[in-house]
Amino acid sequence: MSARGGKKKATKLSRSARAGVIFPVGRMMRYLRIGTHKYRIGMGAPVYMAAVIEYLAAEILELAGNAARDNKKGRITPRHIKLAVANDEELNQLLRGVTISNGGVLPRIHPELLSKKRGGRVKVDSQASVPEKEERSKSKKPIKSFKKVKGKRGRKPKNADSESVPNSTVEDGPGEGFTILSAKSLFLGQKLSLTESEIGKIGSIKVEGIVNPTNAEMDLKDGVGTALEKAGGREFQDTVKELRKAQGPLEVASVAVSQASGMAARFVIHCNVPQWGSEKCEDQLEKTVENCLSAAEEKKLKSVAFPSLPAGRNGFPKQTAAQLILKAISNHFVSSTSSSLKNIYFVLFDSESIGIYLQEMAKLDTK
Repeated sequence: MSARGGKKKATKLSRSARAGVIFPVGRMMRYLRIGTHKYRIGMGAPVYMAAVIEYLAAEILELAGNAARDNKKGRITPRHIKLAVANDEELNQLLRGVTISNGGVLPRIHPELLSKKRGGRVKVDSQASVPEKEERSKSKKPIKSFKKVKGKRGRKPKNADSESVPNSTVEDGPGEGFTILSAKSLFLGQKLSLTESEIGKIGSIKVEGIVNPTNAEMDLKDGVGTALEKAGGREFQDTVKELRKAQGPLEVASVAVSQASGMAARFVIHCNVPQWGSEKCEDQLEKTVENCLSAAEEKKLKSVAFPSLPAGRNGFPKQTAAQLILKAISNHFVSSTSSSLKNIYFVLFDSESIGIYLQEMAKLDTK
């Protein structure tokens, strides 16, 4: 037929265009057929596979873009993809056997290397001074071993003072089972300490207030809440139930304070942490931290312990959360004229979070 009176040729649509995806459906079908001749492959299998891989690629690129933005870079590198995958729990589990070329390694510093330099300096020196006196006592033991205990009282206070040094550091610090890895001084002289421990020991930390990240119903089901419930026992459960009845549902970024029954602390500060991806979630996280600090100051607390706040499946990226929390704490004390708080402890439970917080706390000195 002539070009004038003939029918227009219909434009061919690819299978990807018909399915509404970007990734090539035909190529997926070709790959599925390789080595699977004995299986029957449905027509919808390559479409589904292309859609899933496209979603994973978009998710990884979004998280990698956030990592590049946090590091003030305008281009995504393999390093940012590595950090994006490592900071997401589900992607890290899916791609745990994948090696990303030029992605580098995750920041991880063994606690023993840091505790000897910073956290364990006082304890090591004090413990090192005790054996010297023990050697002296051993050299004089055949002659004056019983006289030191009964007769000569003047030498007792010296031994008592030397032995009281490590005890005083334990009383002033978070206690046994908690290793201080790094410490910084804030605007008003407060001490900000990065502490490593196990999540089951959070109820035994020697502070006046413990922050419990929870939801609107103040459930004690996940992570820190379960550990506090186990440490406080039935009495703490009843206290939380009474608070729940009196307070009602917690709004996002709001806090409620209860007695820390059965624990070394005096109070537990329950806070409703915002979910990542919600509206103004970053501003709400900063507001949550400020409300926790204000609640501690209202109770005239001198020390408070912060676990990793936005945890769980819908939690913030760890790098973003660390930056927002440290920024909120620093701004709170810069804007306030006085505060009862003297010590703030970050209690972290995994090496990845420790590496991120060490990196972000080091930036506080440069800002």
